[in-house]
Amino acid sequence: MRLFLLGLSLISPLLLAEPNPERQADIRNLLKHDCGSCHGLTLKGGLGPSLLAADLRYKTTDFLIDTIQNGRQGTAMPPWKPFINEAETRWLIHTLLR
Repeated sequence: MRLFLLGLSLISPLLLAEPNPERQADIRNLLKHDCGSCHGLTLKGGLGPSLLAADLRYKTTDFLIDTIQNGRQGTAMPPWKPFINEAETRWLIHTLLR
C-alpha cells in the first residue's frame, strides 16, 4: 500500500487540473518577477538556488510544495501561501520540471 501511495505522490502533478490560462499567466509572472528576484531572472540561481529542472529533479514534490508554501526559516525564502494555493503550487512545480 505504501508503494502505491508513493507512486501517486510522484505522478499527482499530472493528475491535477491546470489553473485557467489567466491564472497561469499570473503564476508565470510571479515566477519571473518575484521568484526571479532571488533565484535569478533566468532561474539559474542567485541569492536563492537554481530552479532549473536539472537542479530540482532530486527534490521531492512534497519538499518543493512545503518550501514554496511555507518558506524556509533562517533563509530569505518567504512563504508564498498567501499568493499561490497548493494546487497552483503543484502546477508550478510540474511546469518547472518540464
